[in-house]
Amino acid sequence: MKTISISKNDMDQRVSRFSELKPLAFAESLEMSQEAKDVIYARQLLSVIGLGGDADTPVNKGAPIQGAGGMTMTMAVCPPGNGPSLHAHQQTHETFTVLKGQFEITWNDDGSESVVLDLFDTISVPPGVCRAFRNVGDTEGILQVVITGGIHDMGDIDFPESVAQKLETYGDGVLEQFEERGMTFTAGQE
Repeated sequence: MKTISISKNDMDQRVSRFSELKPLAFAESLEMSQEAKDVIYARQLLSVIGLGGDADTPVNKGAPIQGAGGMTMTMAVCPPGNGPSLHAHQQTHETFTVLKGQFEITWNDDGSESVVLDLFDTISVPPGVCRAFRNVGDTEGILQVVITGGIHDMGDIDFPESVAQKLETYGDGVLEQFEERGMTFTAGQE
């Protein structure tokens, strides 16, 4: 097999330093309470690897590494009790690995099944299965989130109607802001 050589300068473009990662702006840009944002997003999402090319996804915009075979990677930094609500990715696999702390992963339309993951434990959730994660430790936790396959955009994510109802309790326009970003609230419906 023929191999290629790559310069140090070119390889430096494929290095991500945790200390230099910046929170993704798409969650920060919403004009609503932090509690409402926490229903949908981890408290802080740090993009590590984007799809590259001309892909227009929120993860691509802040990723220091671009292009890794159709995979994206973020770090979800969560204070105790924080993590997004149940949601399904329609086309993509979502794989979680605990890098710091302890996380509970729940799945199915009603979140009836769960597992607690400790340091370096990993779970991979296939497309079409509702899932959520939450830091169940006593200190800030970090969960590595790898998404592969399918289309990596907000239109791939669908939440149950119960999440829409919860968002409506935060006031007028909150649910609509998420819908404007392409999110739907029909998971589990025929």
